[in-house]
Amino acid sequence: MPHPLVLVLGDQLSLELASLRDLPDDAVVALCEVSAEGTYVPHHPQKIALILAAMRHFAAQLRKRGARVHYSALDDPDNAQALVPEAERLAVLYGCAEILVVRPGEWRLWHDIQARAEAALPWRMLEDDRFFTSPEDFAAWAHGRKSLRLEYFYRERRRDTGLLMEDGAPAGGKWNYDHDNRQPLPADLAVPELPRHGRDATTEAVLALVARHFGDHFGSLEGFHWPVTRRQALVDLRHFLEHLLPDFGRYQDAISDDEPYLFHSRLSASLNLGLLSPRELCEGAEREYLEGRAPLNAVEGFIRQILGWREYVRGLYWTRMPDYKHANALGASQALPACYWSGDTELRCLQRAIEMTRDNAYAHHIQRLMVTGNFALLCDVAPEALGDWYLAVYADACEWVELPNVLGMVLHADGGLMGSKPYCASGKYIDRMSDHCHQCRFDPKQVTGEGACPLNSLYWHFLERHAETLSANPRMKLIYGSLARMNEQKRADIRDQAERFLANLPRTTAWHGEAEGQRGVHLAGYREETS
Repeated sequence: MPHPLVLVLGDQLSLELASLRDLPDDAVVALCEVSAEGTYVPHHPQKIALILAAMRHFAAQLRKRGARVHYSALDDPDNAQALVPEAERLAVLYGCAEILVVRPGEWRLWHDIQARAEAALPWRMLEDDRFFTSPEDFAAWAHGRKSLRLEYFYRERRRDTGLLMEDGAPAGGKWNYDHDNRQPLPADLAVPELPRHGRDATTEAVLALVARHFGDHFGSLEGFHWPVTRRQALVDLRHFLEHLLPDFGRYQDAISDDEPYLFHSRLSASLNLGLLSPRELCEGAEREYLEGRAPLNAVEGFIRQILGWREYVRGLYWTRMPDYKHANALGASQALPACYWSGDTELRCLQRAIEMTRDNAYAHHIQRLMVTGNFALLCDVAPEALGDWYLAVYADACEWVELPNVLGMVLHADGGLMGSKPYCASGKYIDRMSDHCHQCRFDPKQVTGEGACPLNSLYWHFLERHAETLSANPRMKLIYGSLARMNEQKRADIRDQAERFLANLPRTTAWHGEAEGQRGVHLAGYREETS
């Protein structure tokens, strides 16, 4: 019987992958490095290095287990440099009867594969069953519902899996302990250091390769210490469970000027690549609670991020694409601020979030939502522009998880499908939850004037601009009441302050923060070429 080519994608590095279970002896397993996947947005060099190093180590693991593996390296002269044509080239090379692949993590690739349905060489796609919920399961849950709120979805997943359930009821008597997880950092709190993973010859070769081919992308390769094997990822998991999880809950919304990771797990990249499974993370965290080593608020918050948010946003993505990507309920239309590529801003919170992103290909979820995200929301940044940036700069960014968070949580571009109100905030929030403001030249308590925090006037300006759309929202009644009680002169001063700031804010459609009109590779034109 003719043998298949089994294409394993860079975010499918698991021996439990559906296409690798019961692998025929004569199957050819293919992993392909192609330039198109590193450049459709300008991915952070650490992100590219992480994926390629993990792919090369996984290919070696498969060979040790006796699999017949073809590995297309980026510099191979015959490499087609795009996944679909490269897979088809290899299938012909090895005389394969079909190409077998598990559902990819992006609609873009799914569409490219579906477009080959009539090709002479057939493609066969399997469902990715490494998740708790399939797209079909989510569609069935969503069918006929007026509201697709996470909380209802999450409770059903808890019941289905039995995680943190006691005799059919939620552990501790409540489903959600989020109100316990909003403490700022004490000044003298020590944060445990993350494990530092050694670089073997394979990883060093990848770092050199990425420096040659993608060194002009935003981000530094210095300090790369991501886990690139399952063994290394398990070290990070054990470290999180033992040293970070007990304090993860209470401080998960806190922001530090010095510490990029705090008590966050930094496991999402390993999870999204397949080095770890969502079930082992959830069960590991639950075990810490059951055995008395971690409090319920921390464990529930962590499990909710995986069993709840991660599964929920994937379901939204696959049931709403492709039109979903173009959602823009608030009509945001501006280009990305240039400082997102350069870090050149006097706002300390924004500067540090971008610098940490540049250095680590990482920022935790509150930095993404309430710093870079909030600033983009208040500055009317177009969803596609911000989405491309998030997808490019974070090591854990896959479109199925990044896009719903940008559209639903960050920019309210989905019109309230995911969140009941926009997550907009003034400088007071940053002052309460971080230690940035005392190192910033702006005063978070001042709304107008030379030293006023720009977030304050931008916040009220945003509310005023979108009053017709948002003022009827019950959750925003209080804040719109405050706006209505302002005297007209104060509102005019705030409006003038915000509009002067926005008029002078450098914007860019280019990588690396080149201002519009200067030379650079422009994302808008790039999208036109690849759409």
